[in-house]
Amino acid sequence: MSKPITELAAGIKLLLMDVDGVLTDGKLYNVPDPSGNMVETKAFDTQDGIALQWLHWKGIRTGIISGRVSPATAERCRQCHVEFVYQGHIEKIPLFEEILAASGLAPAQVAYVGDDLTDVVIMRRVGLAVATANARPEVKRCAHLVTAAAGGRGAVREVCELLLQAQGHWEDLLRKYEADA
Repeated sequence: MSKPITELAAGIKLLLMDVDGVLTDGKLYNVPDPSGNMVETKAFDTQDGIALQWLHWKGIRTGIISGRVSPATAERCRQCHVEFVYQGHIEKIPLFEEILAASGLAPAQVAYVGDDLTDVVIMRRVGLAVATANARPEVKRCAHLVTAAAGGRGAVREVCELLLQAQGHWEDLLRKYEADA
């Protein structure tokens, strides 16, 4: 029998994520710049963003590995203090190994949130594998946890709250914002 989710979450020191379909709803928007050239952009959830900042405050590191290159993603990662930012990579195992070496962490100390087939190879190697509600069925089958929310709609917030709760930080945040019951 596998460990309970909260026990797995208690040992996580690094949250890695895909971007499209996880931090976003997967939609890409092409808009013209002032010169008429098309520029790709995407939308990010604000509640995911503040939760990533909370992880940063509490010493839980974050990172992304994305198949697409996007200036919007780079800026969002800067805003949310995402430490490991890898874009333009569909083959994710070498990057995962590079992140492990740079962070000094074991795979069991890493959580990964994914939604598509390219994410499964990482999900099978981490301590806590999470699929978003909108993930492909094959991805959900290999996850320890499937979020109630879809990517770009609070899925990452759910995972951040789980980590913060499992590691005893949630009550401090509630008190900080005077939201304790």
